[in-house]
Amino acid sequence: MSFEQFEERSLKSMQQELDEYIGQFKLGYFPALSQLARLTEELGELSREVMHVHGEKQKKSTEKEGFIEEELTDVFVNVLIFANSLGIDLTQSFSKDMEKFNKRDKNRYERVDG
Repeated sequence: MSFEQFEERSLKSMQQELDEYIGQFKLGYFPALSQLARLTEELGELSREVMHVHGEKQKKSTEKEGFIEEELTDVFVNVLIFANSLGIDLTQSFSKDMEKFNKRDKNRYERVDG
């Protein structure tokens, strides 16, 4: 699939695609603690890339070039997989979170529109 063929996708469709992918393997989903460790590992890799690009830490000459986009996507995919493994519908969860933000943080920050 070329980049031009990509289209907007819903969280639900991404979770479903990952579920179908993982469902073809006998192992299935990793246990929650293992999945959390995998997510933490990916978050560490993202943190390292952000530090190299936006922070003070320079890469060693032996380190390969990485991309924040790639590392951020790895974190995102692992979040989707973790949610699937726990039976969490992230579309529903996102809606609940936005409702919470809109109530709790309605006047917390200065708004652009005055």
